[in-house]
Amino acid sequence: MTTLQQILGTELPLIQAPMAGVQGSAMAIAVSNAGGLGSLPGAMLSPDVMRSELTAIRAGTNRPFNVNFFCHTPPEPSAEREAAWRAALAPYYAEHGIDAASIPAGPGRNPFSADVADLIAEFRPPVVSFHFGLPSEALLARVRGWGAKVLASATTLDEALWLEARGADAVIAQGLEAGGHRGHFLSHDLTKQLGTFVLLPQLVRAVKLPVIAAGGIADANGVAAAMALGAAGVQIGTAYMLTNEATTSALHRAALKSEAARHTALTNLFTGRPARGIVNRVMRDLGPIGAAAPEFPLATSGIAPLRAKAEAKGSGDFSPLWSGQNATGCREVPAAELTRELARGFQAIR
Repeated sequence: MTTLQQILGTELPLIQAPMAGVQGSAMAIAVSNAGGLGSLPGAMLSPDVMRSELTAIRAGTNRPFNVNFFCHTPPEPSAEREAAWRAALAPYYAEHGIDAASIPAGPGRNPFSADVADLIAEFRPPVVSFHFGLPSEALLARVRGWGAKVLASATTLDEALWLEARGADAVIAQGLEAGGHRGHFLSHDLTKQLGTFVLLPQLVRAVKLPVIAAGGIADANGVAAAMALGAAGVQIGTAYMLTNEATTSALHRAALKSEAARHTALTNLFTGRPARGIVNRVMRDLGPIGAAAPEFPLATSGIAPLRAKAEAKGSGDFSPLWSGQNATGCREVPAAELTRELARGFQAIR
């Protein structure tokens, strides 16, 4: 089988997970220059910011890098669901002096589109990765047209087989431990979601593509364990969130360094889609999965003003404190140094 390094053009079979809101081009550049595959999360970037970040990456490294996008289908807004969501949040609006009628409804994240493909085509990113499935065949053809390799997340065996059948170059096995949004797209049944070291061997046995392990891997020992189970490489996110290049907020950094990071849960309260984060007040009060929360990404607008008010007072009560289950590898060091430390896990299995 072709190795992951050959597919990606990297020295190491290590991908820095794209993490919207806590990183930008600086981290991607640092990891790519250290031999891994640095990633830029594109789902929340405006066209102008996307262009600026890609320009910075092209200026900062001559090595391969990845740009990541979501492929969700935007939902039809539901006035009934929105009203129920605003009602659930009403006590908090009153507590913080927020007029619910003044809060606009609207999306928080956009899917990959023809306009985005047009923008990034001039930068010809060597790798493009997707979450929540894959875009249309026409859009995929655009991406492949400039020679990019295509990666995508699978959270079940069925999803991995689906991605293989549609021409992905490698599959990212996203275990249940992983921080941030779950990448599931064939089923919303969370009981079908598996831990990394259960999911990984299933995918390795069933698909012919390289399988990249993601979720709960925080140090060189975790890297070695994933590789011993047949992974072609690893994708690591949470461990990078305290690095010098991360833009993680002071509140979020403090949470990751605290005892609170030992308790994470899947929650849909912040965006409408299950994502793993550190348990905070709103998750405890409403329960991490709320039936009233509108479909992804429409829940974002209702909770955004509460987050802003609380954060202005130094509180993370309404903030999405994304984190995987294993934050023990978080290090306040340069991203390149962390990359080299993680890479020792590859040497352990040679």
